[in-house]
Amino acid sequence: MQMVQGTLDDLGTPLSGVTFVVVDLETTGGSPSECGITEIGAVKVCGGEVLGEFQTFVNPGEPIPAFIQALTGITDSMVRDAPVVESALVSFLEFAAGSVLVAHNAGFDISFLKAACARADRDWPRFPVVDTVHLARQLVGRDEAPNHRLGSLARLFGATTTPDHRALHDARATVDVLHGLIARVGSLGVHSLEELRAYSSKVSPATRRKRHLADGLPEAPGVYLFKDGQGRVLYVGTSVSIRTRVRSYFTASEQRRRMAEMVRLAESVTPIVCATPLEAEVRELRLIAEHKPRYNRRSRNPERAWWVKLTVEPFPRLSIVRQVADDDTRYIGPFASRGTAGDAVAAVHEIVPLRQCLERLSTTTPRSACALADMGRCGAPCTGAQSVEDYAAVVAEAVALLAGDASAAVSTWRERMDRLADQERYEDAGVVRDRMLSLVRGASRAQRLDPLSRTAELVAARRGETGGWEIMCIRHGRLAGSTLAPRGADPMPYIDALRASAEVVAAPLPPSTAATPEESERILRWLDAPGVRVVDIEGQWTCPVGGATGVRHALEPVEASRRQSAGFRTA
Repeated sequence: MQMVQGTLDDLGTPLSGVTFVVVDLETTGGSPSECGITEIGAVKVCGGEVLGEFQTFVNPGEPIPAFIQALTGITDSMVRDAPVVESALVSFLEFAAGSVLVAHNAGFDISFLKAACARADRDWPRFPVVDTVHLARQLVGRDEAPNHRLGSLARLFGATTTPDHRALHDARATVDVLHGLIARVGSLGVHSLEELRAYSSKVSPATRRKRHLADGLPEAPGVYLFKDGQGRVLYVGTSVSIRTRVRSYFTASEQRRRMAEMVRLAESVTPIVCATPLEAEVRELRLIAEHKPRYNRRSRNPERAWWVKLTVEPFPRLSIVRQVADDDTRYIGPFASRGTAGDAVAAVHEIVPLRQCLERLSTTTPRSACALADMGRCGAPCTGAQSVEDYAAVVAEAVALLAGDASAAVSTWRERMDRLADQERYEDAGVVRDRMLSLVRGASRAQRLDPLSRTAELVAARRGETGGWEIMCIRHGRLAGSTLAPRGADPMPYIDALRASAEVVAAPLPPSTAATPEESERILRWLDAPGVRVVDIEGQWTCPVGGATGVRHALEPVEASRRQSAGFRTA
C-alpha cells in the first residue's frame, strides 16, 4: 500500500516574497523595565523594494538623560507633545502587521516593544524575528567588520544612509545591511525565511551542518524517518514536502529542545512518498507504533487502550480490561487511561444498581451482603434476594446506558450536580460531571468504531487540492489502500485497480476494528469532511454524500443510504 502523511507542515517561505519591517528604537536607557522609548523608526521592504516608512517621536513620561540627548540629539522639548507609548505602539503594530521584524541587536528593541505592550495591557504579536547581529556573526569576519556594529557593517555593504543614533536613519542603514547579508547567505544555498532565521539565531553550527541530511529528499508529500548511526528510528513525521520539512529541523523555525537533541543524534533520513494526506497520517501512526521512536511523544503505544465491559456470568458486573474478547457482550471505549475508564464505571454505578463486588456469584449458594446492599445501591443477588431474572432487568438498564441511551441518566446526573452545587460542594459536583463525560465519550467512541468495523469494504473519494480524486479503500476500519486519480481522469479504473490491489483485512471482534482506535478515528474524521463521496459500500453503489451527517447516515445502518447508481459521477 502506498502511504502518505498526517499533519501537513508549512513549506519554506521564499525570501523574495517575505515582507520585512526593519525597526530601530531610541530610548532613555538600557533597561526596558525602567526606561522609556523616545523614537520609533521602521522601514517596510519586500523583494528589495521599499514599501513604506514609519517614524514617530514618543513621550517617555520622564526626562531624557543629558548623555542620551547628546548621543541621539533628541531633547525633552522634541518629545513633549509627542504621543505616549501606548498610542505610538498601536500605530507601529498596524504598520508592522503580517511582517517579519528585523533589527540590529533585536533583543534590545524587541524587549522594549514587549515591555510597552505589557504597560498598555496588550498582547505582543508573535512576529518572526531576524537579528542582523547574529546573522553577521555567522557570515562576516571580524577583519571585515570589527565587533559587527551597525556602522562598520553599513560601510562594508555600502549603505546609502549613515547610522547616527536616530531611529529611522539607523533602520534605513539596517535595510542595506540586511540585503547585503541575504546576498551572502544566498550563495550558501539559503533561499527561504526559515533557513535565514537559522543563521540569524543561536542555532548551533553542528546542527546547521546536518542540513546535508535533506539533500536528495523528494519535494513530495509523505513520511520521513530520522535514524541514528545504527539505523534505529529516532523520530517519525509527515509533511506535504518531505525535503522542505526535514531542512526546517536545522533552522530557527524548530525550537523544541528534544528535536535539537534528536538532530544531534541523527545520521540519516528515510523518506516514504505517499499518495494522499490520509494515507500519510495512517502510515505515520503505524510506523510510530512499530518502532516506538524515543522522540515521538504520541501514538507510541496504541495497545495500551482500556475498555469497559459487562462480564459474562449469571450476575454480570462492569470490568476494566485491556482487550476485546469474542464473548458476545457489551464493550465501550477505548479509554486513554485506566482512570478515565474507572470514571465511566463509577458513572454507571451512580445510576444503575449493578453489583460492584469482584467475586463470581453462585446462583445456588448465597453469601452475606455488603454495605452497598444496606445503602440501597445493590439488589444483593449474592444473598439470593435478587434472582437472575430480576437482575437481568438491571443489566438491561446498564446495557442501554452503555449503548448511548443516556438522556434520562444525564438528567439524573444534572440534578445531582445542581444539588451538590447548591450545597456548595463544588468539587463533588465536578467529580460527577467528569464521570458522566467519561462514560458518554467512551460510549460515543464505541458507537463510532462499531459500524466501521462491521463494514467489510468501503470505497470513498473526495476532491484533492489539485482537482483530482483522493480515493480510499477501507476494510473493517483499516485503510487498506489509497490512490489519486488525476484531474479530468475517469476515476472508475482507479477505483477498480485500488480494490484489486488493496490489503486483505480480516474481520475484527466488535466493537474493536482491525485498525487501532486512533487510526479508525483518523479515517472517520476524513469521512466526516465536507465533499466526501461514499461511492461503494460492500459492493453496493450509494448516492454521493458529504459531511459528518451524510457519512454517518451511510454507515449506520448501511441500508439507510444505499441507492443503486449507474456509476460514479465526476460532476
